[in-house]
Amino acid sequence: MNENKPGASQNLACVFCRKNDDCPNKYGEKKTNEKWNLTVHYYCLLMSSGIWQRGKEEEGVYGFLIEDIRKEVNRASKLKCCICKKTGASIGCVTPRCKRSYHFPCGLQRECIFQFTGNFASFCWKHRPVQIITSNNYRDSLPCTICLEYLEPVPTYSILRSPCCKNAWFHRDCLQVQAINAGVFFFRCTICNNSDIFQKEMLRMGIHIPEKDASWELEENAYQELLQHYEHCDVRRCRCKEGRDYNAPDSKWEIKRCQCCGSSGTHLACSSLRSWEQNWECLECRGILYNSEDFQKAKKHTLPNTNSVGITDCLLEESSPKLPRQSPGAQHKDLLRQGNKFRKEVSTIMVELGFQIKKKTKRLWINKANVWNSALDGFRNQNFNPSYTIEVAYVDENDNFGREHPGSKQEFLSLLMQHLENSPIFEGSLSKNLSLNSQALNENLYYEAGKILAISLVHGGPSPGFFSKTLYNCLVYGPENTQPILDDVSDFDVAQIIIRVNTATNVADLNSVVNECYNYLELIGCLRLITSLSDKYMLAKDILVYHVIKRVQAPFESFKQGLKTLGVLEKIQTYPEAFYSIFCHKPENLTAEILSDLFTVRTLSDVQALGFWNSYLQAVEDGKSAVTMEDILIFATGCSSIPPAGFKPTPSIECLHMDFPVGNKCNNCLALPITSTYQEFQENMDFAIRNTLRLDKEGSSHYIG
Repeated sequence: MNENKPGASQNLACVFCRKNDDCPNKYGEKKTNEKWNLTVHYYCLLMSSGIWQRGKEEEGVYGFLIEDIRKEVNRASKLKCCICKKTGASIGCVTPRCKRSYHFPCGLQRECIFQFTGNFASFCWKHRPVQIITSNNYRDSLPCTICLEYLEPVPTYSILRSPCCKNAWFHRDCLQVQAINAGVFFFRCTICNNSDIFQKEMLRMGIHIPEKDASWELEENAYQELLQHYEHCDVRRCRCKEGRDYNAPDSKWEIKRCQCCGSSGTHLACSSLRSWEQNWECLECRGILYNSEDFQKAKKHTLPNTNSVGITDCLLEESSPKLPRQSPGAQHKDLLRQGNKFRKEVSTIMVELGFQIKKKTKRLWINKANVWNSALDGFRNQNFNPSYTIEVAYVDENDNFGREHPGSKQEFLSLLMQHLENSPIFEGSLSKNLSLNSQALNENLYYEAGKILAISLVHGGPSPGFFSKTLYNCLVYGPENTQPILDDVSDFDVAQIIIRVNTATNVADLNSVVNECYNYLELIGCLRLITSLSDKYMLAKDILVYHVIKRVQAPFESFKQGLKTLGVLEKIQTYPEAFYSIFCHKPENLTAEILSDLFTVRTLSDVQALGFWNSYLQAVEDGKSAVTMEDILIFATGCSSIPPAGFKPTPSIECLHMDFPVGNKCNNCLALPITSTYQEFQENMDFAIRNTLRLDKEGSSHYIG
């Protein structure tokens, strides 16, 4: 099938309807096969009564074979259209005993209905399906919910009603244009967004819904403007000498956007903001807030009990003076309600964040024997920009020739995450919290850790999966809205103190614990007078909050600032449920089915080798091999799990005439050996994967030690 050249088929008539009109919305796409001198409208071909699609999509015309089309044209030449009285009527009414035949354009003109589903039935104007309404309570005209022009709310051929929303009416032409633009994935009721019931009814009433993506999804960089942050100081007197458009992150000249509209901004110094965390509203939004009923009715609030105010409470950000202060519990519930409004798949969010990555590249020279320090050097370089595309080159400091080898970015990010999980800035076994490490604090490593974690996620790195629920809730809802649990305490002595306080059975036992731990409780500011046994609950809570949250306030703030890189923290706080799984849970175990679907087949491959590959995956899953599913993925890509942002490029396999498999981690390509037997295939795969991973570990033994 040759593609149409511009204007090539405009003067050629369709062999079915004999019209040369080129109107895709009415008659479908017009195609010309130059080899056979054949021109058809897609709908004329699709709705013809005596033809079936016997070929593949690329054969003939849309899968209809040329010989079948000629036979159908010959059959139709003997039938006269009951509307225009000319021959060539290839479409007939499917109602039994109805003898009417017609051309597709004539049928449209006479208001016949063509169903683009099932057997592609057509109905003449006498037998077409209709929409039945039991009672019509509409006396006045109503607007079409697509074009907004008024119509009479009476179901006819040209006016349709939504099956799911009784007050939604449409023009047929508006619906058809909407269906062609939206496609099957986005065509739905304009009122309630229902797709299943709505599409089923519209197909019954003759609306063609093409199986394609929406036209607006196919436009290049269609949503690019949504990723642009507003960066302009709008206050009356801007104090910045560099101008209103100057933005210097992590300084007093960083631009803060209005928390309500996001379309106005200010330098921190221009509005006397002490930190980026403080709320700020523009004049327009501030006026709306002041005039709102919620603000007018806000009552005065008494000061909190001074006995319960700790050091952390004084450091926490103050609420906006225009809004009533909420209790921590109310704030937490409010944030949860907000989170429910913004449900998204984490993969979709990661794709959106990935739009920030520019084509300009930045090369990092990484020493595999010391990944963390060489990565820190690269990220701290003044020329490094987190939005540049990262290229990795492995170097060996013992190589006198200074040779470098291209490396896999995803393997490098996986090694970084492994180091981060086991680094001294975190404490705990499986679910980790931030530790208090004075050396790491002095070297600003908490900030660097948050920054590296954000960069890794956006650039296609693996899921962290080791955060405790408490640490994650502190990032999302704030420390003041988070209550730690005993499992968050990794210090054995502190855990024993909390257990002894909680298990005290009388006031004497409780006072005994307090006396024994007097110096410690006084040091952390949790010493309190015990008057009843119920005081133990507040005492245990105070110790928990201090040890898990207040004690690490400085590391936490530094880590949070780093996590703001590339807007990651903002997305986490907007979609907490989506990110919870990748921060607090390890990825699901790989299966044969997952790996089989993950790898695509490149070019024409050996059928037997592909069969061996599927059998090998099943054998590995069943434990009949010396390697694991994760070993196979590491061998091919450098990652032991599928990153939240997915693989780039997509993992692929090819079959080559060689003895052993080869994994190209830079291209995520796995070359399979072509062998004569499956036993030889499995032995060679096991040998190569097992020994390659062993050599990689030995090469990094200095770093691990």
